[in-house]
Amino acid sequence: MSPDQPKRFPALPAQEALTVEFKSDRKRLSDDELVEALVCLANTDGGELWLGVEDDGTPTGLHETHQNLTGLPGLVAARTSPSLSVTVEAITLAGHQLARIRVGQAASEVATTAGKYLRRRLKPDGTPECVALLPHERSSRASRFGLVDASAQAVAGAVLSDLDPLERERLRQTVEQYGGDRVLLDLDDEAMDGALGFTTRNATGERVPTLTGLLVIGRENALRDKVPTHEFAFQVLAREAVAFNEFRRYPLLKALDWLETNFRPYNPEKEIQVGLFRVPVPKVDMGAFREALANALVHRDYHRLSAVHVRLDDEGLTISNPGGLVEGVTLSNLLTTEPRPRNRALADAMKRIGVVERSGRGVDKIYRGMLRFGRPEPDYSRTDDNSVILRLATVAADEVFLQWLVEQEGRQSGTPLPIDSLIALAALREHKRLNAEELALHIQRDSTRARRTLEQLLEAGLVEAHGNTRSRSYTLSVDMYHAKGDKLAYTRQVGFSQVQQPEMVLNYVRQHGRIQRSEVMALCHLSENQAKALLQRLKNDGRLAQHGVRRWTFYTLGENQSL
Repeated sequence: MSPDQPKRFPALPAQEALTVEFKSDRKRLSDDELVEALVCLANTDGGELWLGVEDDGTPTGLHETHQNLTGLPGLVAARTSPSLSVTVEAITLAGHQLARIRVGQAASEVATTAGKYLRRRLKPDGTPECVALLPHERSSRASRFGLVDASAQAVAGAVLSDLDPLERERLRQTVEQYGGDRVLLDLDDEAMDGALGFTTRNATGERVPTLTGLLVIGRENALRDKVPTHEFAFQVLAREAVAFNEFRRYPLLKALDWLETNFRPYNPEKEIQVGLFRVPVPKVDMGAFREALANALVHRDYHRLSAVHVRLDDEGLTISNPGGLVEGVTLSNLLTTEPRPRNRALADAMKRIGVVERSGRGVDKIYRGMLRFGRPEPDYSRTDDNSVILRLATVAADEVFLQWLVEQEGRQSGTPLPIDSLIALAALREHKRLNAEELALHIQRDSTRARRTLEQLLEAGLVEAHGNTRSRSYTLSVDMYHAKGDKLAYTRQVGFSQVQQPEMVLNYVRQHGRIQRSEVMALCHLSENQAKALLQRLKNDGRLAQHGVRRWTFYTLGENQSL
């Protein structure tokens, strides 16, 4: 920016939000109130404080004692622990001098030097407020940032007799059933407790149960008394009538068995014939169900007094758990981010037992269980800071798509398609035509990786490409449309054939009098060389006449334009 150009100031937000705070300074905002407001923002999502702005968004300016903002960052750092770093910007708006103070989200909770821990939240009417950050909320926040693993800590008042021998036996059976770490089967109880983090040593050296130990093999009465936040519910709603509604506090392995047993009667299954094999087609894929259920129970926030809900209704299966996504995981990187368990010790134990995906890519398994049957992608869109909500649609399976996939996998020695390839095929099935940039949003990767995935599918004969490299788009192969018996849909999606393109060009000239090569490229989605060849062919046939040379060339109807 040159010295002569006016400086552009950021626009004043229309209203307060979770990350935006307005503070009036007409009567001089006290230092304590200013610091507390910044601590609130830092302990939530970070944001900006506009000093000199009324609650309704009206700028009224800074008090005369705040005209010099130089020492403000030092004041904030001196009155917070650990010291909070802020950036301050002086802004003139509507004739008033304001201060825009920006603060990032703090990794560890921040307090004022007076000992106040505060956080920001939204009231029912959508306006923000600053409230106390309570001890259990501080622990929950530390878990979300990966600073503390609550599942590895001893549970107050718990003793070894709170661990249930029957649940130990269930654990051994589960290892065998789900292909867990068979080394565990050769260990005695004490060695197994140590290997799976079920116990730890207290200050006197005694072995005591951890939260992981109680959750996996604890007695039900011990869980009820010493881990009151652990609870789950299974509900079935049919046309808004309650067909099943039960709450339980079973240890996790028993909980998974109980939920699966009660879910199966509501999960009818049919079979289709694919070659020599019969392929089951359930209402909900059981692999996806188990993985989603285990994720909800393992990764929930055990500091929050709320239950995991498993709800089946007429439109789908919803699984929700208290506690939002952990730091670093968002809805836009669920498929690609590295595993970040909230309860690391519990997650590690369940992986070794074999209950959850050992690679940490359980979300892939949930996606595969939906897309393989031609159903919509898993829906996490209702997830917020307080809960993770997964919706699995129970619409009818696309049996032709499933049969086509099984046949393709059969040609590859039964090897399942990579998850990116499966997502690409499912997206093409739903949207009919995609380019690399559009697919990148579905697989949560960059357009280069998306283009590579599409080209691999093209080489395998599963998709077809249309257009040149820059504007290339893709559709499912003709085999898929033939399998569905929908040849018209294939023709519509492929677009203008070599027979249709000349007529499109001629119609354009009839309507507009003339056409240039660039217009042919845009009209028929052709490369420069393809457009040049098409125009030359029409010229040779006498249907177009050329005028001008090089960049000024254009074409009009020729003598044989009616042919």
